[in-house]
Amino acid sequence: MVKVKLFANLREIAGESAIMLSGDTVQEVLFSLTDRYPALKEMVFERTGDEPKLRGYINVFLNGNNVKHMESLATEVKDRDELGVFPPVSGG
Repeated sequence: MVKVKLFANLREIAGESAIMLSGDTVQEVLFSLTDRYPALKEMVFERTGDEPKLRGYINVFLNGNNVKHMESLATEVKDRDELGVFPPVSGG
């Protein structure tokens, strides 16, 4: 199980700041997230061909490291890992 922490409007939509989800890769965990909260799907993934793609403004961190600098959605996860999902945040 992976701890998924949601921030800003993602947290508001889900109604939770952290949940435990299963999966072997970042993609599988994010699919579990969007299966549980379908309203998040459009916010997290772009509609493209057959391959899922994170929206450019979504940042996903695995144990503090941006998955864009790792294997992206194919990055493997293990029990007790922590995945942070950050939408764009603005304000002053």
